[in-house]
Amino acid sequence: MTMTSSQLAELRKSYERAELSEEASHADPLRQFDLWLTEAIAAEIPEPNAMTLATVASNLRPSTRVVLIKGYDERGIVWYTNYESRKGQELAGNPYAALQFHWVELERQVRVEGRVEKTGARESDAYYASRPLDSRIGAWASPQSQVITGRTLLVANAAKYGAQYLLNPPRPPHWGGYRLVPDRWEFWQGRKSRLHDRLRYRLDDGGWVRERLAP
Repeated sequence: MTMTSSQLAELRKSYERAELSEEASHADPLRQFDLWLTEAIAAEIPEPNAMTLATVASNLRPSTRVVLIKGYDERGIVWYTNYESRKGQELAGNPYAALQFHWVELERQVRVEGRVEKTGARESDAYYASRPLDSRIGAWASPQSQVITGRTLLVANAAKYGAQYLLNPPRPPHWGGYRLVPDRWEFWQGRKSRLHDRLRYRLDDGGWVRERLAP
């Protein structure tokens, strides 16, 4: 059954779980992010580490996909992928991107913007070595974002590289980490009557300026 426009218009929710004030939030956005991510994990919501990554191609067409955060510290937020994928090609041409976390059950969103750089080879090697064997083989087997003839190609590639590398596949040269170095954060907490709390942190002369935005 196809939903009508009126049915979609009637889908509503009142956000009343929590609030976000300047007094209760951290002056450092990384500490605020750490607090919220920790609470999302503790709440056992589905995939609290999932984040939407937005990139822009040279033709100015944006694209998004969901990736998984694999690390964060004062240097930025890290994920891993195929450098030859669509997102990898777009980041090679335009190294600026945006991330968004949406923790529906907690009525929270976090948006992060900044410049993206590749992680060092040693860091990528260490994470790759920590992955399950089938995931390491999968990084070799999948020509990510390329048109393929069918799933049988992936299965054949996995068998090929599994036989070639056995239990010790090296990290593919086309696979590794990216780090987004934030210059802007936004924390969104749903509130009643659509009067949501939005706190933005922007980098200014080496320090973070915290501002409230209208919802």
